[in-house]
Amino acid sequence: MAGKTDMERLGLFQEMGYTTIGDRYVGGGNKSFNVSAHKNKQMLPGGSKTRSSNQVGYFDSKFNRVLEGEAYSDPVKRRRQERIQNSKKNIGKAFLPSNGDKKPSGNGNHYGTFSGPVSAFSPVKKGGKQYKSPGKNVITNPGKIGTGYGFVGLTLGKGYTYSSNHFDKGKELRVRELDEHKKAMKGGSFKLNMHPKSYFDGNPYVNDKPLPPVKKQPSVKKDFKPFKPSSPAKKIAGSKAGTFDPYPSHSEDPYRIKVIKKGPPSMNSSGKIFMPSPGPKSAPTNSIVTQNVIRYVEWCSTNQKNYYNKN
Repeated sequence: MAGKTDMERLGLFQEMGYTTIGDRYVGGGNKSFNVSAHKNKQMLPGGSKTRSSNQVGYFDSKFNRVLEGEAYSDPVKRRRQERIQNSKKNIGKAFLPSNGDKKPSGNGNHYGTFSGPVSAFSPVKKGGKQYKSPGKNVITNPGKIGTGYGFVGLTLGKGYTYSSNHFDKGKELRVRELDEHKKAMKGGSFKLNMHPKSYFDGNPYVNDKPLPPVKKQPSVKKDFKPFKPSSPAKKIAGSKAGTFDPYPSHSEDPYRIKVIKKGPPSMNSSGKIFMPSPGPKSAPTNSIVTQNVIRYVEWCSTNQKNYYNKN
């Protein structure tokens, strides 16, 4: 029978092989890096050249013109001829764009609208009836000379006439009004029940209302029995004496041992006994320091390649 599988041992589908098994140990000081960079002759470029008015730094030793022996052309004349030729292509008149949006100059202005001015909103006044003068003011005689106090005939109206007045006229009028008032009354004077009173009366035994007649209650004979307290509460205990209902009768059941029948074990579709999959297994992992070193080395190698590719 073969040993455990890689899934059972490490939790992996397949354990990868190790490439450093059996290699000799090489110390850190004995390792050599980029030995060919400091041995034999190296490639020496000529260096970059700055731009100047000379031909130095270009591929050709002599400056060559793009077109040699070409005819002279006037750009102004050429543009004028092109404009004349394009204008001949127009079928009708020159295109004139439509006017822009018209903005009203204030409230009530219909400038720029589709319908134009509305006659109903016109501020022009409607023609009404012809104005009729109310006539001249009242013309009176000039004011009479005098202060007005003690002089008769200085006002617009007539003067006051003399009327006699009795000595006790006011008293007679008051007596007459009082008699008429008493005749109109049907009952006594009205007394208000909401008259404010003190919180505590002077005599608490005084009552304004008359007392009702004394009611005679019939004499009833009562049977007085001595008080007997109830019995104390009974405890449940084994006899169940303190319960509301009597203890139910016990039904005798013979003691029997229940036998549980086990069925056959569950099988898969292939006919094998079902075995649950094992849980996750631990796998060898690198330490945090080793992971950081690997990441740094990979980052340096990628950046170095990109730097050489750019140059």
